[in-house]
Amino acid sequence: MVYSCLMSFLFPKLYPILDTSFIPAMGRYEFLRRLGGSLADAGVTLLEYRNKNGAETELKADAAVLRTALPAGQVKLILDDRAELVEEIGFDGAHVDDGDLKPAEARRLLGPERIIGTFGGGAALVEGILAQPADYFSIGVVYPTRTKQVAAAPIGLEGVRRLRELAGPGPVLAAIGGITRANSAEVLAAGATMVAIAGGLFRQQDPAAEFRGWMAELGEG
Repeated sequence: MVYSCLMSFLFPKLYPILDTSFIPAMGRYEFLRRLGGSLADAGVTLLEYRNKNGAETELKADAAVLRTALPAGQVKLILDDRAELVEEIGFDGAHVDDGDLKPAEARRLLGPERIIGTFGGGAALVEGILAQPADYFSIGVVYPTRTKQVAAAPIGLEGVRRLRELAGPGPVLAAIGGITRANSAEVLAAGATMVAIAGGLFRQQDPAAEFRGWMAELGEG
């Protein structure tokens, strides 16, 4: 049985993931304010904030700046891991994986209106994953990546095709890992609903301009 997503949100082709490793220590909040505003102006509608090792006070302070710069009616903000903080910080959902809350627990905590994402599979779909109450499923890694430490081998385009075939046409699949402007269109053509971009966007001097470049290449600009 496949979970029926209740979300009316239209998931975009590009899913930026802002890891705290991309945020400078000096002028942190001014950086986030400017970055958030420029991304909103560039047309970002979904963004994940990932803070694996920072203190909760840092997470909450970052979140407050991002929520102000990326208005709730315009941009959905997803918190990595910490589903229990989503409501407090005014975010729109959580991405939960192994070691976090299970998707069903996150759904009970956050209710039907918030977005829940989880890991869907690499070489194969995680057993029973499509029955979990999640709105999207990350798949991969597609190509080697420096942003996230993973032990599994990249699945490549053939892996994306295989997972789409296994999942069927309905589930939202977010391809992760090593995706660039040069290969993003073929990853989407292989069956991904959207591609997650971290270093490919936030290591650039002007992430908002880079985002616009990606969108133009995908025919969305």
